[in-house]
Amino acid sequence: MAGEGEQKSAEERIAALETALARRDELIVALQKQVMALTERLAQNSSNSHLPPSSDGPGAGTRLTGRRTNTKSKRKRSGQKGHKGAKRELVDVSGVDEVVDFFPEACHGCAAELPHTHDPETRRYQQVELIDYGPWLTEYRRHAAVCSGCGTRTLAEYDPTKIPSSAFGPRLTSVVVLLTGVYHISRFRTTQLIADLFGISMSVGAVSAMEARCSKALEPVHEEVKRVVEHAAVKYADATTWLREGSMKSLWTICSSRVTLYEILEDGARKTIVPRFGAFIGILVSDRASVFGFWAMKMRQICFAHRIRKFVAFSERDGPAGEFGTELLECTGLVFEYWHAFKSGVFSRAQLIEKMKPVQRHFEAVLERADKSGVERVSGSCANMLAHRDALWNFVTHEGVDPTNNHAERELRPLVLWRRRSFGSKSDRGERFVVRVMTVAHTARKQGKAILNFFEQAIGAMLEGRPAPRLIDAVGTT
Repeated sequence: MAGEGEQKSAEERIAALETALARRDELIVALQKQVMALTERLAQNSSNSHLPPSSDGPGAGTRLTGRRTNTKSKRKRSGQKGHKGAKRELVDVSGVDEVVDFFPEACHGCAAELPHTHDPETRRYQQVELIDYGPWLTEYRRHAAVCSGCGTRTLAEYDPTKIPSSAFGPRLTSVVVLLTGVYHISRFRTTQLIADLFGISMSVGAVSAMEARCSKALEPVHEEVKRVVEHAAVKYADATTWLREGSMKSLWTICSSRVTLYEILEDGARKTIVPRFGAFIGILVSDRASVFGFWAMKMRQICFAHRIRKFVAFSERDGPAGEFGTELLECTGLVFEYWHAFKSGVFSRAQLIEKMKPVQRHFEAVLERADKSGVERVSGSCANMLAHRDALWNFVTHEGVDPTNNHAERELRPLVLWRRRSFGSKSDRGERFVVRVMTVAHTARKQGKAILNFFEQAIGAMLEGRPAPRLIDAVGTT
């Protein structure tokens, strides 16, 4: 009986050891996965993830490319041999305010006196200067008169349409808003700059009041941009975070080749952003974020730049993941090679379509193999890309569609920098000012209109009770 008991005890100990070894092996596998994930996270940078280039830090060029970036070049400074120079073009004579003529006094051949005649081939030189760039102060006076008959003293009526309520006129207000709202100079620094340039003294509170006045004037213009982008045939959308006194909000841009719209929303949830897109018209270029699931897949274009970063991350791993990443990068390289050839006029649209057909088949075949491979953090990503199959290639066949969402990302960049400098906004009024002034400024540039002049027109129209000026020329819908 003792022998049986010892044998049973030994078997129990062996079973316990086997269980412990199995748990150890599971723990080792889990720790290996964790180390791999942490190693990959540590290696993330702007070339293989969603991180911005600013997060790479000093010396990023050396780390990311493996090449030294501070090697002294053997080339001399300035333009290189064969480089086409650039120079300032002369303004047409119709735009010249003053002409100073110089005539030769005597002939270099015989010293005879020469007449002052205008040479049709005259040598022209131009200099632009600021003249009378100073303040213009207008005083409005309400006089009183005493009636000779009854002796009543009568004061002139206050007419708000003729006597301005602000101490600062529309053009000065526009200059201040241009500085704070477009070039993102702080209110305090703006007061200093205005004093240095024009000798005009104003307070930080006055600057804030001017921003509010301009924001109100631009409200109908912001709505105009919203209507135009809603009906655009091709639009680009992207989002980032915005701060409101430490609370996180969502900053969005929806833009086309003609307009740029900004919105600050409570969050980036689908139910919040869907109303901002209005009617689901045109092709939407974006990343693969699930929030865009409300848009028909066949009417979307998924950004290839985001995929490149994902493929770079795959290629930096060992084993099958690296092989899939390398193959997908090669396919993507061909995609952009053909696209740039088309954009430069080497290929026609028909030739681009034919060139892309084998690349498309190969690209999707690699995604399918990767999906079925079961490789962790590769199969799932590739399956997600295949789920967006109908949104992969619209840029090949549709006019005005790009393979990347760079347009929207570039439009967001100025506001990202604004957020970093000012830490966001502190009120609803501040947020309204941000989105309205930046929407109008970026759209005005696309329309080829002077931002300062448009601000002045909008403010003047509001003060005089007239409709706001139109910002967008009524041509096309893209």
